[in-house]
Amino acid sequence: MVKLSVVVPFFNVQTYAPDTLTSLRANAREDFEFLLVDDCSTDGTSALLERAAREIPGAVLLRHARNEGLATARNTGLDAARGRYLAFLDGDDWLAPGFYDRLVTAMDALDCDFLRTDHVRCTGRTRTVRRAPIGRRGEVLRPRDAILPADRTTSVDYPYAWAGIYHRRLLDRGLLHFTPGLRTAEDRPWIWRLHREAESFAAVSALGLFYRRGVSTSLTQIGDVRQLDFIRAFDQVIDETANDRDAERLLPKAVRTYCALISHHVGNLSRFEPAVARELRAMSAAALRRMPRDVLGEALSSMDEERAAVLRRLRRRRGTGALVPARAARTAGAGAAA
Repeated sequence: MVKLSVVVPFFNVQTYAPDTLTSLRANAREDFEFLLVDDCSTDGTSALLERAAREIPGAVLLRHARNEGLATARNTGLDAARGRYLAFLDGDDWLAPGFYDRLVTAMDALDCDFLRTDHVRCTGRTRTVRRAPIGRRGEVLRPRDAILPADRTTSVDYPYAWAGIYHRRLLDRGLLHFTPGLRTAEDRPWIWRLHREAESFAAVSALGLFYRRGVSTSLTQIGDVRQLDFIRAFDQVIDETANDRDAERLLPKAVRTYCALISHHVGNLSRFEPAVARELRAMSAAALRRMPRDVLGEALSSMDEERAAVLRRLRRRRGTGALVPARAARTAGAGAAA
């Protein structure tokens, strides 16, 4: 029986993939499988993965015929996974030896739906520990209780899928798949759904996952149209939260977070291509107008005046581009990725 399935998408990361693959070898166990998803790489990544599939115990190579993006690549791995537990790793990050063994031991002991862990952020030679925003460690908690308060950093603001391990029962319930076609912010609706619908979770202080920042091929470093998928992702968060039984309590958190993301991106327009910057402003204005007026008003009142003023002006802006409602945009994107 497979105890752990690790889904690892790769796309054009030949510089960093050797570190990732070496760390997987150092985490291998006879009851672990590593699902290496080649998202149609065009550099030397594919050859590295072919070799890894031959040499790393438990490694399985899965290929996409065309580039589909991180969300769909993760789904490909999930569809093939056989493990009791599941985990994610990105193709340019790496692990300390035995890290997954420690997470599996913790899951066996706690028997919760999912487990969250801290990570080390690596920017060049700088290393910074980033803690999951969960104060109580090694204790089974209710995921829904960890969404609020609205004005503080909470578990849904730590969306990294790779910072944890997940029980197969979540996969069986349809809670682990990502929205197809999302090119960025794919983990935002995913983490909100987990915290709304899973029954139990815990956090452990286990360092051993190294997250590489500043990679030139990462979408966080590229100012093209794919960055705008954060709007489709958070439209989904708003839509699904609005239909939740605790919508009145949870929507202020969702709206406030959405506003913070819009403010962040609009405040960095210079890194976007000019046409994308114009579209970002138009789509952000439309998104603000779609938000519940009273909840948005409360969110803006709780923000610092400079950011709130920018968002109020943006909300009054009328774009000339073709804008589509949140649900229609999500449907269109899913169809394009099929």
